[in-house]
Amino acid sequence: MPQAAVTQKSAAAATSFQSVPDMWHYRVRSTPNADAVFLKDPDGTWRTLSWSEAGDQVRRVANGLLAQGLKAEERICILCNTRWEWIVADLAIMCAGGATTTIYPSNTPKECAYIIGDCDAVAVVVENDEQAAKLLEVRDEIPNVRRVYVIDGTPSEDGWIVTLATLASEGDAFAEGHPDTYDEVSSAIGPERLATLIYTSGTTGVPKGVMITHDSWVFESEAIDKMGFITPADKQFLFLPLAHVFAKIMQVIFIRLGVPTAIDGNLDALIDNLAVQQPTWMGAVPRVFEKAYAKIVSNAREAGGAKLALFNWAVNTGREVSKLKQRGQNPTGFLKLRAQLADRLVFSKVRAVFGGRLRFLVSGGAPLAPEIAEFFHACGILVLEGYGMTESTAATCVNTPDDFQFGTVGRPIPGASVRIADDGEILIHGRGVMRGYHGLPEATAEALDDEGWLHSGDLGQILPTGHLKITGRKKDLIITAGGKNIGPAHFQNLLKARSPWVSQVLMHGDRRPYCVALVTINEEAVAKWAADQGLSFADYADLSSKIEVKALVQADVDAINKELPSYETVKKIALCPEDWTTDNGFLTPSMKVKRAIVETHYQDLLNGLYDT
Repeated sequence: MPQAAVTQKSAAAATSFQSVPDMWHYRVRSTPNADAVFLKDPDGTWRTLSWSEAGDQVRRVANGLLAQGLKAEERICILCNTRWEWIVADLAIMCAGGATTTIYPSNTPKECAYIIGDCDAVAVVVENDEQAAKLLEVRDEIPNVRRVYVIDGTPSEDGWIVTLATLASEGDAFAEGHPDTYDEVSSAIGPERLATLIYTSGTTGVPKGVMITHDSWVFESEAIDKMGFITPADKQFLFLPLAHVFAKIMQVIFIRLGVPTAIDGNLDALIDNLAVQQPTWMGAVPRVFEKAYAKIVSNAREAGGAKLALFNWAVNTGREVSKLKQRGQNPTGFLKLRAQLADRLVFSKVRAVFGGRLRFLVSGGAPLAPEIAEFFHACGILVLEGYGMTESTAATCVNTPDDFQFGTVGRPIPGASVRIADDGEILIHGRGVMRGYHGLPEATAEALDDEGWLHSGDLGQILPTGHLKITGRKKDLIITAGGKNIGPAHFQNLLKARSPWVSQVLMHGDRRPYCVALVTINEEAVAKWAADQGLSFADYADLSSKIEVKALVQADVDAINKELPSYETVKKIALCPEDWTTDNGFLTPSMKVKRAIVETHYQDLLNGLYDT
């Protein structure tokens, strides 16, 4: 029988708003002069917008769209990196009665054409001439697009491409002749109206457009508000891609709670930005934490000697403190003194990298290795892991500062229900669940049962405390030739957490006699190690081919294998000649490994691990 559903605190979160525009206008009216957004100008300087100024910008663009005749639920795509203008365009589209379709700026022209055509978009907002060029390349394939609005770029002579500033000016002219239209249109938007179409990046198959209503966004933001661990006194830093549902939920939290938010999607500038903006919280995907962890550990190893010994002592002390805090206790006596010294000498420097004022970080989008969460907690940085899907409008469960368990994704948010099916699949119910997949009734019926439960495709268990633990993906489950069921995430997370030499790992073994793994190396860490050993190499591929490097990784694999049942061990590994990134197509935009693509690409390499 399925486990009984777990519903957090209440059957439903209270509803005070009927749409995102309703929520937006309340925020602008109630705190007009408060700081809303911190923006980074092209020259690198930061400036601040009040809620009133932000509201004016949204209203101007929305009026421009109304001048162009935008109809209810008509789709407009946004093809742009994370920046303030992305949010302006998104809110303007919704306030004018339309629905936003998100596109990752890394998408190819062909991928853009597919999404634009599938959602029947009538316009596209693009960031610059580079993104506009993608649309020009496939213009014949997107005949329904009446106009393209470029944020930083050049208008076309035929008027198909115009600047976003021009659209705003058109909005000013429209408002003079139609002063009440904006308010009339935005106030008429009901809870069940389509707000957003997000195409799942997916690790396999053609992307599907997830239909998210205004009510789902309102529900999510109000549920987080009700939990009370984020307040207007906080400051958020937003860098995640707004084309992804995880970042979008950060956007509606920013509106509902009135949380001042610094915005810059340039990942290369993240550390510098954090030092300047000093946020109190931030959302990130596990890959960001993995890279930060690897960098910190690598730097300590490189320092060596007394500095490495001090680092290891501090981490061991911090882990002792972490274990106490996880039980709701605080260190006392000699441990308290050791912890204060470790914090002054080591951990304060780690926290300074993140700006020095963090209360917590939120991890989502993929599983986070518990050991990495515990490491950061030892350093005095609490990482709260959450869980959700695009189909559930992001947050379904989340750990909180006063109720967290590493290795779990927390309890359901208020109004969301979770239960476990007979086969271990996680089922989700609540107002956050999608309307369905755009134009795909059969796929919708597959995902949503007759009672409205969303079948997630994830495997998990509900602990006695009510916390949800994710154990794997149904599609990723490895069933060996001997009939053993293995969730690959456990080994993969252990190796990434414990080996400073590893960047990515994929465990393979379905219908095979034993499990093997493909591994990509952490180029920076391994290159430093190779230089210390006097090992010369030409490039990444050459470095990964060295038998000495393979032995380095194999030693960490062997250490992990000793902790696992024999059928879960990895018998052989192969180092890949390149790292997996979003650019080469091996990772989704949320930095999850595209298992099917990796396994197909490296089929010969995998087969070779079973030949002898």
